[in-house]
Amino acid sequence: MKEQPRNHVNREQSESGGASAEPVGAVSFVTGTFEYDGGRQVTVYVPPGPPEAIVFAGDGQRISKWGGLLEKADVPSTMIVGVHGLTDEMLRLHEYSPGFSPERFAAHEKFFVDDVRRWTESRFGLALPADRTAVFGVSAGGELALALGLRHPEVYGSIFCASPGGGYKPPAVIPGSLPRTYLVAGTEEPFFLENARRWADALRDRGADVVMNERGGSHGGAFWREEFPLMVEWAFGR
Repeated sequence: MKEQPRNHVNREQSESGGASAEPVGAVSFVTGTFEYDGGRQVTVYVPPGPPEAIVFAGDGQRISKWGGLLEKADVPSTMIVGVHGLTDEMLRLHEYSPGFSPERFAAHEKFFVDDVRRWTESRFGLALPADRTAVFGVSAGGELALALGLRHPEVYGSIFCASPGGGYKPPAVIPGSLPRTYLVAGTEEPFFLENARRWADALRDRGADVVMNERGGSHGGAFWREEFPLMVEWAFGR
């Protein structure tokens, strides 16, 4: 995909084309509200310089705020497009894992992969190739990142996955074209650590480029945030 002009990217609060604007407090963020599911928000972290890479993330109300971590790290200028997740944990699982409610997962998949990406390209004048694009998630969102990355390798060249849940396990058949995958899990969360190891082994068996890191910490611990800049550097580092 040819990269488009970036002159629409700035650090000012502004309205989002195709969505109603709802600015976050800081000038480096833009939030749009979409019609999907009765009104779903997407928060975008806009880096200080022209974006050289882009990360699409589930649970965007949390992860889009991690842009400040990238500003402090020596990593390429990276935009974060965070699609907000549901607060109801069961409905969140149904959206994020294809095994629970295939119809709900498919609807969210279309919104995430097609609608949000087209809006990002139009709103910010930014269209990057797969090798400069990643999908990211933590916990159940890690399942989402794995599912979308494997189903859309032409869109996402890298998968960033922290402490994946167990609702989505490696399928019997994994497509031949695989994104690079970076997994991390904590030594104090054995259930999630085992899931991450399972995915790392399955993807390596199919010839994928995989990083699997085990960090000290429990589920939701600081190691999630600490690992994020390392993921970005690994995938997009100069």
